[in-house]
Amino acid sequence: MDDQHERESRTATKPRPKVQRPAMFKVLLLNDDYTTMEFVVEILEKFFQKSLEEATRIMLHVHYKGAGICGIYPKEIAETKVSLVIDYSRKHEFPLQCTMEEA
Repeated sequence: MDDQHERESRTATKPRPKVQRPAMFKVLLLNDDYTTMEFVVEILEKFFQKSLEEATRIMLHVHYKGAGICGIYPKEIAETKVSLVIDYSRKHEFPLQCTMEEA
């Protein structure tokens, strides 16, 4: 009787499908000789919600190392941020380059 009760109390469960996380992409700013440091800080605050201190740290990294990571996002968000930064930079007549690469 115990075996029958044990079999009846078990419930059949369907295996859960594995959900894959979306591919993540790094958004990078590239150094140039024309874009001002202040403008780069503005970009980081405006489009990447960085504090003044963090924006300044990233800007200096871009200035001295040639490139810096602004953030890591799913592909569609990264593409949008790259586009917004480039459009905003051109509107303000700066050649700032913003790219993305798989994280």
